[in-house]
Amino acid sequence: MTETPLRPPRSQWAEVWDQFRTHRGAMVGMVVFLAIAALVILGPWVYRVDPTFINIRARNQGMSWTYPLGTDQLGRDMLARLIAGGRVSISVGLTAMALSILLGTFIGLLAGYFRRLDGPLMRLTDLFLALPLLPLLLVMVLFFREPLATRFGPETGIFVLIVVAIGVTSWMQTARIVRGDVLALKEREFVLAARSIGTPDRRMLSRHILPNVMSPIMVSATLGIANAIITESALSFLGLGFPPDFPTWGRLLFDAVDYIRDYPERVFWPGLMISLIVLSANFIGDGLRDALDPRIRGR
Repeated sequence: MTETPLRPPRSQWAEVWDQFRTHRGAMVGMVVFLAIAALVILGPWVYRVDPTFINIRARNQGMSWTYPLGTDQLGRDMLARLIAGGRVSISVGLTAMALSILLGTFIGLLAGYFRRLDGPLMRLTDLFLALPLLPLLLVMVLFFREPLATRFGPETGIFVLIVVAIGVTSWMQTARIVRGDVLALKEREFVLAARSIGTPDRRMLSRHILPNVMSPIMVSATLGIANAIITESALSFLGLGFPPDFPTWGRLLFDAVDYIRDYPERVFWPGLMISLIVLSANFIGDGLRDALDPRIRGR
């Protein structure tokens, strides 16, 4: 009687992927997100039209073979501007999300691990949560827009300002989630064993605590992309974002408001892209949350 060979144990990430694939909304969201990302990244290589080129003779054109999405009031190609605006909006979303995740994780780790820092850091978090977000962003943009634009240039300066403004006002939820998980992990046996052999705090945080709180951090990161894109679009829609010749999806909406009755498609396309990218990011976050939860993954 021959014994059947034992199958090697599957990795945790393989189980996470299997659970993630069962979430239909997450899979559809991932496909949509990757399709939009491929459009804005590879689009300029296929559709070689300058989004800033002005052709007054071709202004306010409808959809045609020459202009697939028409032109705006200055004769600029709307498809080229939509692709260029997507690159800026997604770049802002990813960069601002990374900044907020870094701040939130750092503050959450310190507050959860060091008892003497818990009170001051959580009161700081409560203070930021109590501040009205949109007025605070407007004040930051009005105060720092001109100095940064003068120092780094209009495009780079506004990009840095928008990213920093969104990042420093959206880290609070991540900090509270990470703090809660760290407080629970501090009492686990492997942490107590590592502390008993004299493991320093820095290595304890980097080797034992941080890897075990990556699951909620990843979920917060996906949701943070959607939040950053919506915030940047709101600022651009209010006319406080990037300059007019530097398109973003929010800026395209702002420019199309005056022509919404005669040319409603100018509002439809950037609004559709914002909605799709935000919905797909939210669905991916829901799928990751279910896949990374061991209680759900074990069903």
